[in-house]
Amino acid sequence: MTTTNDSSDYPPKKIRSHRDLIVWQKGVSLAVEIYHLTRKLPKEERFVLRDQMKRAAVSIPSNVAEGHGQVSKGAFVRHLGTARGSLHEVDTLLEITKELDYLDDAAQEKARLLLDEEGRMLWVLMQRLGTRHWK
Repeated sequence: MTTTNDSSDYPPKKIRSHRDLIVWQKGVSLAVEIYHLTRKLPKEERFVLRDQMKRAAVSIPSNVAEGHGQVSKGAFVRHLGTARGSLHEVDTLLEITKELDYLDDAAQEKARLLLDEEGRMLWVLMQRLGTRHWK
């Protein structure tokens, strides 16, 4: 989970940067997918749902990167928690777009898969770093 998936990197290389974290890479992919999805929203949602979804999605890999750059494990875990909160925000905003008939299930399918994967990865990384308070 914390190294790149490139099969030519066996054994896995050491983590030198946030860019080496798969959880960060997947978070970037999720943010890009949300950007693609928000283009389908009505123009009147430009300053509400669209912008909020983009901000929350960008916050996920940004907090992973920022936390990885911190000097303490506790600070990293706090940033992962913030990333997880943003992930739940994106999930909620996607549900709202569905309920408003702005985006159907088929349009949201890839984003939902990425959300689920990113959520699991964040949770496992938080557990491995030593926190078990949230479920």
